[in-house]
Amino acid sequence: MEWNAKLYENSHGFVAEYGKGLLEFVTPDPQQAILDLGCGTGTLTGELALRAGRVIGIDASPEMITAARRSFPQLEFLVADALELPFENQFDVVFSNAVFHWLPDHDRLLKNIRRALTPGGRLVCEFGARGNVGAIEDAFARACEEQGLRYASRFTFPEAGAFAQLLEANGFTPEVVMAYDRPTILKEGEHGLAHWMRQFFAGPLATMSAREQEAVLSRTEELARSKLWDGSAWVADYRRLRVVAHI
Repeated sequence: MEWNAKLYENSHGFVAEYGKGLLEFVTPDPQQAILDLGCGTGTLTGELALRAGRVIGIDASPEMITAARRSFPQLEFLVADALELPFENQFDVVFSNAVFHWLPDHDRLLKNIRRALTPGGRLVCEFGARGNVGAIEDAFARACEEQGLRYASRFTFPEAGAFAQLLEANGFTPEVVMAYDRPTILKEGEHGLAHWMRQFFAGPLATMSAREQEAVLSRTEELARSKLWDGSAWVADYRRLRVVAHI
């Protein structure tokens, strides 16, 4: 999926803002090295740099990395695939916010992360839990179906218990594995849900004609309104999984 870095920063700044809550699990230490996995435009990488001697931010999107380098020229950023990490025994902490649910193979991901960590290293991450944006996806899928289109979700939203087992199977000792609801107000009032879909459903929308896109976006709003519109803003039905574990 192609990421629109400008749209992401302007309309979806809540992603990094909520991610700041994870920073409490990263103890400041000028001797430690941190990998920010899926760093996006680098907002949290900049915060992590205040807690470590070395920080590297990686993201699969060249556009996101370009934006991150522009905002934080003093930091190191690389275009890299989380399922093909080029690191071994290099980081004391792997930090990741709102990334894991974009990746289809969590077993492979955890193996790569474990290999990148030093002995005793920690994983600190948060991402979509089972049921995350369920109302939005249900409405979008139905809107697609009404247009004769098929929506296949590309997200991987695990249950807390299953993910804890996967951590243990890959040599991690879980400290925190907690799923929780986090209703999230989308910016830009009436246009908030459409802008959210244009970013996070960019892949499916790219396969549609302009007419189909507008029909699907409009119909999704109609179907989701009773659940997600509060009278002045769209409130996305986010559900998150917070994880802290060590090896």
